[in-house]
Amino acid sequence: MKSLQEFQQKEKELLMPTYARYPLAIERGDGYFLYDFEGKRYYDFLAGIAVCILGHNHPAINQTLARQSQKLIHVSNLFFQEEQLKLAEKLQKYSGQRKIFFCNSGAEANEGAIKLVRRYFQRIKKEERYEIITFSNSFHGRTLATLTATGQDKVKDGFAPLPAGFKTIPFNEVQALEEHCTSKTAAIMLEVIQGEGGVNPLSPEFALQIKEICKQKDLLLIIDEVQTGIGRTGKFWAHEHFALEPDIITTAKGLGGGLPIGAVLAKEEVAQAFTPGSHGTTFGGNALACAVSTTVLEVLERENLVENTQKLGDYFYIKGESLLQKYPQKIKNIKGKGLMLGIELQEEGKKIWQSLLNKGFITNLTQDKILRLLPPLTIDQKAVDAFFLALEESFKE
Repeated sequence: MKSLQEFQQKEKELLMPTYARYPLAIERGDGYFLYDFEGKRYYDFLAGIAVCILGHNHPAINQTLARQSQKLIHVSNLFFQEEQLKLAEKLQKYSGQRKIFFCNSGAEANEGAIKLVRRYFQRIKKEERYEIITFSNSFHGRTLATLTATGQDKVKDGFAPLPAGFKTIPFNEVQALEEHCTSKTAAIMLEVIQGEGGVNPLSPEFALQIKEICKQKDLLLIIDEVQTGIGRTGKFWAHEHFALEPDIITTAKGLGGGLPIGAVLAKEEVAQAFTPGSHGTTFGGNALACAVSTTVLEVLERENLVENTQKLGDYFYIKGESLLQKYPQKIKNIKGKGLMLGIELQEEGKKIWQSLLNKGFITNLTQDKILRLLPPLTIDQKAVDAFFLALEESFKE
């Protein structure tokens, strides 16, 4: 089974049709390149949707996989595990001594945060507050609770009745936030840069308003760093760009460098709401995923990848603005931070996306008009230059 048509037919026979696949079957990856079964090379500017932050086939990850797989893969959370504690120490270093719960994905991390908020107000604060405010164009996952929290109707289609306790309001609209807080409001759940929603950054004014509202009304602030965290935006956490102080941070994607892992990080007072038996997971925090995740963080430190991401993001932004000036009829806006970037096109972008794919560049088209770019943090200026050359050629075509 080598041809694309064979893959398509076999999948039709075997799998539920939940994905609109790219017309591409991947055989292997190396660095910031992917290769199909015909041997064609592609620049990977998607990185498994912000997951493979060290690229593909990274030697440090491979060595950890080989070593840990011969030692311990999984024993469940009924046991103390050194690998969990090593990773937790690393994450505490970057998050201000928060308590940590390990899970398997971003959706699970956000689900855990929602449960933690409710239990905190019921068991610790002794208050009947449960409602969580979220924002238009947000994306928080595909469990019933997290898709309800998501501010996009398309992910909710066909899944009614949805859980109560969520209120979605316009993003970056200061007055709307004030108007929708009630005596039942418990928390605000926020992506400081919306990913799937179109690479939409928080405005400084809205960040300040959120900070003030949380203080005035004693609300918890959940910041969803599933896509933006682990160095993606040029700081370890994206909320650092906005001087926000979350009570709960959720993360996943880049944390495992390719392996499934997620985490909920909460301040001590909030974390005490979880007690033995109140929340759990079978696979979350298994030894293999934790060992690899620790290696990912060590490589980030050793190779200064967070700082390099900021520099390369600045370079990318300059190149993008230059192309915008040259092709204002094609590009409307360049947005994002670090290596989480969006090129907003003036028209529907399917043809440009397809042209880039034909030229060997894997990108993502979100909200119909926005080329979302989430390359490995290990890319270089040469790759950025190659991308913009291909994009300009696509415009000319």
